[in-house]
This record gives sequence, structure tokens and C-alpha cells, in this order.
Amino acid sequence: MSVSSFRSDDLIHRQDSQLLIVDMQEKLLPAFPEKVRPQLITNCQLLIEMAKLFEVPISATEQYPQGLGRTIPELGLDDIEIPAKTDFSSWPALNWPAPYDEESTRPRIIVAGIESHVCVMQTVLDLIAQGYKVYIPVDAVASRFKLDWKIAIERLALSGAILTTTESVLFEWCERAGTPEFKQLSQRLKAKTKPE
Repeated sequence: MSVSSFRSDDLIHRQDSQLLIVDMQEKLLPAFPEKVRPQLITNCQLLIEMAKLFEVPISATEQYPQGLGRTIPELGLDDIEIPAKTDFSSWPALNWPAPYDEESTRPRIIVAGIESHVCVMQTVLDLIAQGYKVYIPVDAVASRFKLDWKIAIERLALSGAILTTTESVLFEWCERAGTPEFKQLSQRLKAKTKPE
């Protein structure tokens, strides 16, 4: 039995999780306050970069891209296919198996993106209803208005989503110090903008 098998079931492991980026699009982000955008983009970038480092699968969605534009290039998601959607929830566009089907070995989903009270919330609630365990780094989701973000986060927690932060996700993926991956993570965090 591995050491990991003795760890809490609430921890996120790179082997059984995946990252979902919701609607980080060119024509949506300019509507967000200037003080919100840099942190949101930086934290989504961190999640994506480290998901690639830890070999965690990444998915993303785009809400009506012909009107709202494509995913912002700063996220570096050109190498994945991003489905378009008109439902606010991403669930119908993802075409994922149920979390404990034989086809799926990744029942934990980390969800980041916009907007917290619309597409993120409806996506998370649908994922929970399907049986996924959903984690929300609260510093990597946003709404145009702070009250919408605050109420969405409270509602999602009451509905069974697990609230966390970007750095918590990254260190749970990393699991231990002293590895080459830990060194890369540490260097990347040192390069991050000043603490929020």
C-alpha cells in the first residue's frame, strides 16, 4: 500500500483530478474590474502551467465564441480542443463519462474561470449532481460584481463544492518538497505578482 493511500480523501491528487477552465474569453474579460483581471488571469495561468507539469488533464469551454471571442491566448490553451456552448453550464458540452464509470479515473474536478455566479456555478452544480467531487480555487474564479462572486461562493459551498485557493491546489498536486517538480513550482510562484 502506498503512502498516498493513507492520506485524506479530501486532498487533491494529480492522478485522479482534472482541471476545467470555464469561459476565459477575449470579449468577456474586459468587462471585469481592473483590480480583478490580473489576479484571475495569473491564477488561471498557474493552474494550467502546473497541470501540464503534473500531467493533470485540462479541459476548457467557450460561451458563444462567435460573439464573445475565443479563450485568451495568455492561457496557452491552443493545444487543446475547446468546445463551444450556448448552455450556461459547461456540463453538456464536455461529453464526459460519469465520474466512476470504467472510462473515468478522474472524479475530482478543479474549476476556474468566469463568471462565478453564472457559468461557473451552473457547471459546478451539474458536476456535483453527476457525482464529481468539485474544488473551486476562489482566487481563480470571478464575477464582474463582488456581491455576485461572494454569494456564488457561499451557495457553491453549501451545495457541496470544496473551496480552496490556487496555491493549495498546486501544493496538493506536488505533494512533497525536494523533487524537480517542487523546484519548478517554487520558481514559478516566486515569479508570481505580489500577494493579493
